[in-house]
This record gives sequence, C-alpha cells and structure tokens, in this order.
Amino acid sequence: MSLYDGPVIDAHHHFWQPRLGRQPWLRPGVDIGFRYGPYESIKRDYLPDDIRKDAAEAGIDLVGTVTMETEWEVEDPVGEMQYIASIADEHGLPDAAVAHAVLRDPDVGRTLEALAEILLVRGVRNKPGQATGPTEAAASPSLLCDPGWQRGYAQLAQHGLSFDLQVAWWHLHEAVPLLEAHPGIPVIINHAALPSDRSPDALEAWSQALEHVARFPHVSMKASGIGLPGVPWTAENNGPIVRRLIEAFGPDRVMFASNFPVDGLTATYAEIWHGFRQIVSDLSVEEQRQLFAGTAQRVYRLPEQLLGG
Repeated sequence: MSLYDGPVIDAHHHFWQPRLGRQPWLRPGVDIGFRYGPYESIKRDYLPDDIRKDAAEAGIDLVGTVTMETEWEVEDPVGEMQYIASIADEHGLPDAAVAHAVLRDPDVGRTLEALAEILLVRGVRNKPGQATGPTEAAASPSLLCDPGWQRGYAQLAQHGLSFDLQVAWWHLHEAVPLLEAHPGIPVIINHAALPSDRSPDALEAWSQALEHVARFPHVSMKASGIGLPGVPWTAENNGPIVRRLIEAFGPDRVMFASNFPVDGLTATYAEIWHGFRQIVSDLSVEEQRQLFAGTAQRVYRLPEQLLGG
C-alpha cells in the first residue's frame, strides 16, 4: 500500500469572480437552496493563484486543471468561455474548459460552433434537471427524454464536443437511448451521479443505476462533489462511493476532482485529496495514476506532456 505522489489533474473545479455579477446565483442576497446548505462563504473570487495555493497546502503535484461552467448568465455562454480563456492566457490555467449551452435552443448549433472555436473548450454541460427522488422520477422525467434537447445533444458530435452529464442517479436510465444512438460523443458523469442518501437501500439503488451507463465504453465518471453537509470528508465516509465507481467503470474511466470552491463547503482542498489518496492506496501505481491524472488527460484531450515521463 502506498499513498499516491504523482501528477494530479483536477478534473472539475470553477474559476469565478462573483463581484462581477455574472453568475445570478452568486449575487449578494441570493440563496438558491443549495444542496450543501448556506453558501455565502464561496461568494468570493476563486482563480488560478487560489487553486495553486490550495494544491500546495494539500501537498499534491497539480499539473493541470479542467474548469467547469458556473451558471453564468444563460444568454452569454460564449462570453463565459472568452472570460475563462483570458484567465488562462494570463495565469496558465485552466488547461481545458467545459462550457454551457442550452441544448433545447433551436439555434444551439450556432452556439456550439462558436464554443468549439475557443481552443480551451472541450465539451458542454447543460443540466437536464431532475425529480426530487427516485419515486418522483417516474412521473417527472428529465430533459434527457425531451426530443428538442436530444436534437441539440446530437449536434455535439459535429463540433467535436463531449458532454458532462450532471443528474441524479435515478435518471441515469434515461440516458441509455442517447448513449446508444451517439457512441461518438464522450460523456462524463459529474459528481458520482449524486449519491447524497447514504442509507443502505439508497446506496444499493444508486449502485444498480450505475450499471445502466457503465456498460458504454464512451462514458466515464467523476469522483467529485461527494461531500455531505455536516459530515466530515474522510476516506471512511466516502471510500465506499469511490470504490464502487472504480468497480463499475475501472480506473481508466474514473477521474478525481475537487469541485472547488463549491466543495469547500464540506471540506478543505487538502482533506479531499488526502481522502482520495487514502481510499485508493491499495491499488497499483498505474491504476492510481489513471484516477489522479491519466483519465482526465485522455478524456479531456489535454497535452500528454502534463504527465511528464
């Protein structure tokens, strides 16, 4: 058993400056009823110097990052990526970005074309919404089932874009027709499909739901966003989640990520990364290297030089 000490690519984080007012949910006085509870503490700038400082304090060799769209003003998805590109030009991070696009928009093709012209952009996230629980999901399907949304999704392929899917596990079966119809669109499931209910029955249902999508080789999974409000982020608490993801998808289709600064509501950057290191310390060096950097490098098409020799 050995704790990983190789290169790390943080595959999911956010850069933002809330004082600019571009994210409605981060404006003063706004509270969206976030899953982690009150979130005033993250309404602060988070930029490359901040993540580098966090990584240094965590003792990890951060060699690259992938930043995620931030629910920027919905009418300006290209503007957000232009903003991110300006940050990368000045600070050398991020190495890639996932943009937002409204897939139900009849003119989404124009947006995707403009996004694809920005070198940092690798894919798109458009949250399809979700029912409040597995019982309610049967009566309230997500946008994964909407024909207009599906038409927009299909256009990702012609622009060479991947798709980041953030949806609760009780909707994963709805993704199967899309995965079958579009094997050329890489899909990255965010935040372990949100297993927030850790009761035995819920975890068993979550585990079974993973199988709906794990059988598709073009689907990978982010072990990220798995903190719980009021519960310490420890290897003991989150180990079963991470190990089940690896069992279902394999180390070459799972990537670790901080979801910072959002998951700063549940843990420090160091606690998250040290937890990951502890959870997988019994795996081979190569398997750990995939989880911490290799999968993200390959899926998000980052330079191989980031991983060194």
